[in-house]
Amino acid sequence: MTARPPAPPQVMSRRLTFLFAVAAGAAVGNLYWAQPLLDFIADDLGASTAIAGWLVTASQLGYAAGILLLVPLGDVLNRRKLIPIMMLCSAVALVLCAVAPSFGVLLLAITVLGVTTVSGQILTPLAGDLADEAHRGRVVGTVVSGILTGILTSRTISGLVADTAGWRTIFVLAAAVAVILAFLLYWAIPPLAPKTRVAYPALIASVAAVVLRERSVRWTLVLAATGFAAFTMFWTALTFLLSGPPFHYPVSVIGLFGLGGLAGALAAQRAGRLHDRGWSLPATGATWGLTLIAFLVAAFASRSVVLILVVVVVLDAALQAHGILSQTRVFAVSGDARSRLNTAYVTCNFIGGAIGSAAAAVLWSAGGWTAVAIAGVALSCFALTVWAAGRRGPLVVGGGATVDLASPTPSADTTSRA
Repeated sequence: MTARPPAPPQVMSRRLTFLFAVAAGAAVGNLYWAQPLLDFIADDLGASTAIAGWLVTASQLGYAAGILLLVPLGDVLNRRKLIPIMMLCSAVALVLCAVAPSFGVLLLAITVLGVTTVSGQILTPLAGDLADEAHRGRVVGTVVSGILTGILTSRTISGLVADTAGWRTIFVLAAAVAVILAFLLYWAIPPLAPKTRVAYPALIASVAAVVLRERSVRWTLVLAATGFAAFTMFWTALTFLLSGPPFHYPVSVIGLFGLGGLAGALAAQRAGRLHDRGWSLPATGATWGLTLIAFLVAAFASRSVVLILVVVVVLDAALQAHGILSQTRVFAVSGDARSRLNTAYVTCNFIGGAIGSAAAAVLWSAGGWTAVAIAGVALSCFALTVWAAGRRGPLVVGGGATVDLASPTPSADTTSRA
């Protein structure tokens, strides 16, 4: 392993930040184009709706594999080349989805799409590298908000396009967008030397090593996974609630509730500024306090669409602000290992999200919406307990250095360790 090269110039302008946010949102949005179109796809390719549901599972599993196997490369390869290459690969996968002659081919193509559409998770730590310390939280918060916006709007866009031009068209359009963004990013990203040199097997192994070494990272990952579990549990159960009595809303109307989540994402966009001002720790506690309140209100909202919309906005704003604070705090631990830290962060979120989705189905069967709300309250109380325990002074990190979780930067230079 070689010593870290000199830091790149701080060139993260507002224009480049916006480009990163759009590109990251477009990349993660590729995972969700098919989700509202399962009936259309099933009818066209002669598959059952239940079988078509595997398209969502396949894309998510592919994405998890891409996060684990490809995102760490951002620490050892030139990202000015790596990111456009990944976007071009995802464009090829999108074209394969568009022209798939059978369900089996589409299933394979959408799995490949999941593996390759991880550029957003390479862009996020790159934004952290290019931003200066005083503005890192704002920059990372904006890029993460782009990812959240891509998640929340992709389903609505997909449904509108499919209604007018067929389900294959959205994949063609997404491929064209990916190609355009690949060229724009290659032109806009400054020349960057690899931050370190590590053999690939050691690189993958070091993802776990950096988590095991840094207690502050483990603390943050527990909170982040809990937050994503609460997020996916709520949204999965909300679909059950709105499709049944007393609402009986069609899928198209249920999808519009995502716009409430988008309002929450926009409200959370400035959460990174709180980190920049040294308020990361108290702000994290505040987000969990709001989450607790949201779930308490949700317990009484099962028959009121107005209360549900209030809960959607408050819960999304709180949990998405929490995610931005967590990710920015993790990035502050090591400049050389940001891509690997992001791999650990997103992987833990994926695990938490999968648990939350599964728990929603079980809880709904056991006690309906009330059981889900009680579980949300329990998760919030657990997170507040973890938060309270972690805020008792600085956390010890590798090499005996410390990280004050209320500070935007480590109290000792931990960035020199890969």
